[in-house]
Amino acid sequence: EVDVVESGGGSVQAGGSLDVSCVASEYEDCTYDTKWFRQAPGKAREFVSGIDNDGKTTYANSVKGRFTISQDNPKKPVYLQMKSLKPEDTGLYTCKIEAECVTVVGGRAYENYWGQGIEVTVSS
Repeated sequence: EVDVVESGGGSVQAGGSLDVSCVASEYEDCTYDTKWFRQAPGKAREFVSGIDNDGKTTYANSVKGRFTISQDNPKKPVYLQMKSLKPEDTGLYTCKIEAECVTVVGGRAYENYWGQGIEVTVSS
């Protein structure tokens, strides 16, 4: 079983910065896309940012220009740098690692691994 380990987060005042990161406990001969989601109290979980196996990045409109996702290579930790934080960025940030692997018979297998989530609190 692959575990997703998240770190970082915490509390900061509006305008401040925080980083979160996530890494899988093990990587196999697969391709990996990693996405960050967040869920504010009383609200649905929403996509924040993602980076695919080729390094292509995507962002929610609400965080463009303020958040940066990065990764040295697909089997290394993913970092989400968050700047100019706003109170509405508060939430439980959860990492999802999507794996696409070639099976022994030449087919493809897909697995999704979720982290436990890490709290980010931005006060006004």
